[in-house]
Amino acid sequence: MKPVRIYLLLHVVMTTSVLVHTFNPFEEMSGFFKKFWKKVYNPQESCDSTWISFNAEGLKYDLENRLIGQHIAADVILKTVDGFMSNNNPQKPLVLSLHGRTGTGKNFAARLIAENIFSQGMDSKYVHIFTADHHFRHLSDIETYKAQLHQQIKHNVSNCERSMFIFDEMEKMDPGLIDTIKPYLEHYNKLDGVSYRKAIFIFLSNAGGESITQTTLDFWKDGRDRKEIKLRDLELSLSVSAFNENNGLKFSDLINKHLVDYFVPFLPLEYSHVVQCVLAEMKARGLQPDVNVAEKVAKELVYSPKPEKIFSAQGCKTIEGRLYYI
Repeated sequence: MKPVRIYLLLHVVMTTSVLVHTFNPFEEMSGFFKKFWKKVYNPQESCDSTWISFNAEGLKYDLENRLIGQHIAADVILKTVDGFMSNNNPQKPLVLSLHGRTGTGKNFAARLIAENIFSQGMDSKYVHIFTADHHFRHLSDIETYKAQLHQQIKHNVSNCERSMFIFDEMEKMDPGLIDTIKPYLEHYNKLDGVSYRKAIFIFLSNAGGESITQTTLDFWKDGRDRKEIKLRDLELSLSVSAFNENNGLKFSDLINKHLVDYFVPFLPLEYSHVVQCVLAEMKARGLQPDVNVAEKVAKELVYSPKPEKIFSAQGCKTIEGRLYYI
């Protein structure tokens, strides 16, 4: 039977069953097929388990196999997101602050979280992204930005309690603007009639990148494997850096009010990690992964610090464009 006829037949069954109340075909379906049909029959994304369903195993696989060179971040993100999504009555929103140099995978990690919660991933209407340079570029308009941000957060969480907010370039944001977010991260049951406890807030920042790099370099100089680095080796220096570096976080109440659940460090990437990034990008493009090509791309990048030249200055950020010229 042709797909169109199958669709029409199912449509008739669906509509007539609703009219006569004889049976509910959803009860005859389970798992994947139930969700698939509901999406076909009602393709409009909605705030329910059809479109929002946490895939713990999927996130575990992605963090372990797709997030390159970030064993600490993979472990912290998996445990915190899994614990939060498994709790039907969290006391506050989940707040993660991801820190590290450019190109180390912070944006990619946020994307993996979204892809394993929302069927539409980053394209979901319940995932909201704000970047300092794009959304809050003029300091003279800061009061307008505050009002807009307040309204957008309230409106979006009112529409879906499982909303996700991603703030990129936090180090460039005005501290007053950052503090606009503060009330929504507290332990309130409701704020102006809206509960924010099931929302997720992810902050992305380059702040603390130098302290993370220095710790990683110290391990390398001592002849120790970078996988020996633990969260405890970085968390204190990272939070201190966020306090002391000249950026919006330094003057914000988010840190001194302890509203961030975890400061998640992203380690600088080495040559071998860049090679893995190139191979992954080739595979994503449908190309045959070629180690020789990957090594050629990796060798073209700039590495620091001098004289060691261990870490890619731009991480894996520029490899996508470089592949076009190989």
